[in-house]
Amino acid sequence: MEITVLGLNHKTAPIGVRERLAFDAEACAMALAALKAQHPAAEFVILSTCNRVEVYWASDEQDKPGADDVIAFLGRSRGIAVEEFSEYLYFRCGPDAVSHLLTVGSSLDSMVVGESQIISQVKEGYTIACSVQSTGKVLNRLFHAAFETSKEIYSNTTIANRRVSVAGVAVELAGQLFEDIAAARVVIIGAGQMGELLVEHFKHVKCSDIVVINRSLQRAMDLAAAHGIRADKWEALAEHLAGADIVVASAGGQGYLFGKAEFKKAIGSRRKGAVLIVDIAVPRNVDPAVNEIANVYLYSVDDLAAVVEQNVMLRREEVDVAVEIICEKTAEFMDWLNISQIGPLVGQMKEQFERIQRNEMERFFVGPRQTADCRGAMESMVSRVVNKLLHCVIKNMNAEAKTHGVDHAAKMAVDILDQARQIAEDIRSGDIHDGTP
Repeated sequence: MEITVLGLNHKTAPIGVRERLAFDAEACAMALAALKAQHPAAEFVILSTCNRVEVYWASDEQDKPGADDVIAFLGRSRGIAVEEFSEYLYFRCGPDAVSHLLTVGSSLDSMVVGESQIISQVKEGYTIACSVQSTGKVLNRLFHAAFETSKEIYSNTTIANRRVSVAGVAVELAGQLFEDIAAARVVIIGAGQMGELLVEHFKHVKCSDIVVINRSLQRAMDLAAAHGIRADKWEALAEHLAGADIVVASAGGQGYLFGKAEFKKAIGSRRKGAVLIVDIAVPRNVDPAVNEIANVYLYSVDDLAAVVEQNVMLRREEVDVAVEIICEKTAEFMDWLNISQIGPLVGQMKEQFERIQRNEMERFFVGPRQTADCRGAMESMVSRVVNKLLHCVIKNMNAEAKTHGVDHAAKMAVDILDQARQIAEDIRSGDIHDGTP
């Protein structure tokens, strides 16, 4: 089985391209089901976040999707011509693909190095794949390796000790623009996981005048009750915008919540003063043209790059430690993948070794020895010897796979298997004469 990833992210593609390729949970499930229907023997997971859209797949030669197949599928599923996004794509396979996922899951490939949200997003993408049964043995093992690697990095480095989530950076930006951020009036649009992170970060810097607006009023009220802030219905959004100092948009959905004209009308009755809008949704919630309005400062996810770069510099040494962990975990996974590909041969060897054992026992316990009291004990002893010998063979095969490659180890396994079959057959037919009566 070969593991492959194809995708684009904030480093390779502008937000205008990323938002057009983004999948919500329902679209992701449908896409995975369609991919699995086209390639039943392959495994698939789609990871779609504000910073990336990636397709991971594992396949063998019998049902192997090509990169062009997946690119064409992405275009069809999102209704975008291939030539509009193909130049932004990257493609990795084998250990490079494994290392990439472990790097993504550990936040080292995030816009904000050390952010905690990415591993939740990776888990969400994997959960969706499991729900439609598009994943299997190989990707199951790979994604769990990503979860374990992320946990080890967060436990053994200080990479996450600073405020480094996208929500945290949004609050850092607000703190740079407002001298007294604690007195700022904050409107948060969206009550999902990102909305809750925003509330937590604003509360951390002592903001108390916070209102959350969400399409589902009940969800907004639940979030507000949990954090001691206010919530209001969706229809009251324009009223709150008129009095806001800071607006952070993180609501899902397609299309802009505000165009330039609508936003200008909404804030028309406000007093003097600047309005900061941080649009961290993908697809974007706010039309970029809103930034043209006087005293309105609009920042998208991509505009947070300067703050992010500061975080990267502060974490340079910790990143080096994390990279070492990722290299070790990648090697461990590739060892497992290589050995797993000769697993069926190992199983067949075990069957033949056990067959040799049975045939020898049948040859020994004949005539007067048929009713010997020692038969049970002897069979147990011989079984232990056979298992120990098999363990030695498997251990040497693993070493061969690591040193000379899985193909060499597989040939070695086939040779041993053929010899074991012949020995078992010779014993059964009586062609082996060792002096045993």
